[in-house]
Amino acid sequence: MTGAEANRRRLLGAACSTAAAAALAGCSQYSEPVRRLRFATGPEGGPYNAFGRALTTAVARRTGRLRIGPVSTAASVDNLRMLDDGSAELALAMADSAQDAVRGLPPFSRPAAVTALARVYVNYTHLVVPANGPVRTVQDLAGRPVAVGAPGSGAQVVARRLLRVAGLTGRRSVRERELGLAESVASLRAGSVDALIWSGGVPTPALSVLARQLPLRFPPLDGQVSELRERYGPVYTAVTLPAGSYGLEEPVGTIGVGNYLMARAKVPQRAAREVLQVVFDEWRVLLREVTAGARLEPRFAISTGEVPLHPGAVAYYRSVYG
Repeated sequence: MTGAEANRRRLLGAACSTAAAAALAGCSQYSEPVRRLRFATGPEGGPYNAFGRALTTAVARRTGRLRIGPVSTAASVDNLRMLDDGSAELALAMADSAQDAVRGLPPFSRPAAVTALARVYVNYTHLVVPANGPVRTVQDLAGRPVAVGAPGSGAQVVARRLLRVAGLTGRRSVRERELGLAESVASLRAGSVDALIWSGGVPTPALSVLARQLPLRFPPLDGQVSELRERYGPVYTAVTLPAGSYGLEEPVGTIGVGNYLMARAKVPQRAAREVLQVVFDEWRVLLREVTAGARLEPRFAISTGEVPLHPGAVAYYRSVYG
């Protein structure tokens, strides 16, 4: 090899090294690390958990920089506490529990640092009893064993408020059984409780299965809506279990409560906007396993009452809808 050839090879090697270094620098300049957000959902088999799994899959498919890890919980109250203490970045929560969290009302000892991304759908309160049993109205629950939801769940918050406004306190109190949905269904089927109170989408799959195994009655609850609103605010609305659900021949009036997709205030605005983009693009898939016939619309989504919208959510709605 001549001296000229050796010099030429050294120059080519230096050029290749420089190009490689530049390429690496370019990658580090323009690529971003994957951001991971923990998502507090609900118990396995429940609607919050189903929503969380669906959103996890959709985000992984649609975004390159964002990943969501769903975490099973007791649901609303637990989820809000996890947001506040930093053990989760995203969560689902019922509107009444979220309102209590920002107000710092029991079971929260102080105002929680939580924000909303969107109101995503409405829960329907179900009072479920055997059709051949003695319970025909909420008043008939007095003194009876009733499954009121798991500790830390939003369903339990609604159940206890319902019983309170119905006057089922003191000597007329029910015998509460703190059970999650699966345990409540099993207990009603076995006859160890006379009723269960549940708040969820329509139809709730576990209740649809139960209705095929045991004739059920759904006593109306809409008569308690005005008292709930007077005591606790407009988070409660009158809604209707539609005919056909669970074999119902006629619609049944009941209590509606919104569900919020929540976030810690410290979640970066860009991440919040990316999550919302996926939610609005994929809402049909996300809600398919949660509640039938629901739609997600901006005017509905921004209705989060006293719970402030995350700055990233505000920016998203302004950019898309003006």
